[in-house]
This record gives sequence, C-alpha cells and structure tokens, in this order.
Amino acid sequence: MTHPTLIGTIAGDIIGSIYEWDGIKTTDFDLFNQRCTFTDDTVMTVAVADCILHQQDFTKTIHQYGNKYPGRGYGGRFVDWLMSEQPRPYNSFGNGSAMRASPVGFAYNDLDTVMEMAKKSAEVTHNHPEGIKGAQAVAVAILLARQGKSKQDIRDLITDEFGYQLNFTVEEIRPTYKFDVTCQGSVPQAIVAFLDSSDYESAIRLAISLDGDSDTIACIAGGIAAAFYREIPQKIVDFALDKLPEEFIQILRDFDARYATT
Repeated sequence: MTHPTLIGTIAGDIIGSIYEWDGIKTTDFDLFNQRCTFTDDTVMTVAVADCILHQQDFTKTIHQYGNKYPGRGYGGRFVDWLMSEQPRPYNSFGNGSAMRASPVGFAYNDLDTVMEMAKKSAEVTHNHPEGIKGAQAVAVAILLARQGKSKQDIRDLITDEFGYQLNFTVEEIRPTYKFDVTCQGSVPQAIVAFLDSSDYESAIRLAISLDGDSDTIACIAGGIAAAFYREIPQKIVDFALDKLPEEFIQILRDFDARYATT
C-alpha cells in the first residue's frame, strides 16, 4: 500500500493489542495472531479523524465514539469521562492523548496548525501540559516525516521543541524498560522505535519488543513510520482492515482520499 495514512497507526495498535498485558522482550514474534483486535487507540484515532474530516467538535465526537465502542481498553478516568453527561478535562498526562493524535499530523501542513490542532484534540481530556505535549510531539513527528525530513532532523526538532531526550536506542533500554502509560514515559520510546527502524514492519516489531504499553507504543511508532516510509506491506494492511468495522474503514478511505500524500 503506497502513501498510507491512518492504517499505519491502526495496524500498530491491532498487532500490539495482545502484548499490552502479556509483553515480550523480543522482535521475533508472529505479526498476524488471530487474537489481535482493535483497542481504544483505534477508536480514538478514528474519532479524531472524523472530527477533522467533518469539522466536528472534539469533545462531543470522542465522547460518542467511546460510548459506541465500549470495552476497548479505556483507562479508568476516561471511562468516568465517557459516563459523564457533561464531560470535562481531568488533567491527565496519560498517553491517551498521544495515541489519537496521528490524524492531525497527516491532515495539516504547517507546524503552527499541527501544534494548535494537536492541543485541541488532547485537551478535551488530557489538559495537563505533558498530555498536550505528548499529542503535539506525535503529530509534529508525523508532519516532519511527511515532509521528507531526515531521521536526524526529526530527532533534533522533537528534542528541541518538546525536551524529549531521544539519545538512546530500543536495544539499550529494552532490558530495563517498564510498563508506563504516561506520555513522558512512552512517547519518546515510541519515537525512538521509529528512529531505530529500517521499514514499517521493523518499527512495529521494535515498539512491541519494549514490553511496555505495546498497543499504544506500536500505534504511535506505526503512524510515524507510515508517514516516513510511505509504504506498508499489503499483508499487514489487509490483516488490520479485516479487524475493523465498516464504519471505521469508510472513515479511513475518506481520510486517505483527502489527505494521502501523492
């Protein structure tokens, strides 16, 4: 599949789904386990894409999607937010803001707009500065990758703009890395999984091999890798699409039609 957008994010989530609570410290695993499924990362990514495509309100749309697709691994505070009739942000710095930010990086073409829209997509729930920063870093990394920036350029700008220290490799941190659902404890690691990769598949394998919040780290790394490499093996695309409801597939098609790089 040439010039993919959100399927790179979603395939990472689906492949990583079975390793979130049953982690592994190796890149040698089966990509196509039939137990794989989409999680909250995919639901929220599609929700943000829908918001962008149709100029919808982030709070209302994210709330609707979460309630339409319950039981997909949402965090406890987010579940409370979904149950509220008047949902308000709750100062979270969890990586839920970052996992849903990839549509912003694919849809907008300048840094200021990406920063602002990533903030808007995050702050409806994750209005802590670290929660906003995580979403912005993911969206900006995708923007830079789409623009053809080198990996070193991406590393330098993310470090300078957001203060994330990316001066490590997956191999170096893998033995001691622990499960961490904060933006500051998972977004840099996801970005490095992309930076260490040689293609889309290796980015996913590296992300999952950290034995962390595997679906989210692979979701983030997969989105950046899709933007950078501009190609995903068709077998991975087909595997992911087969796991999705038709409503999601239609949003992906519409999003690609409008925003895929040509």
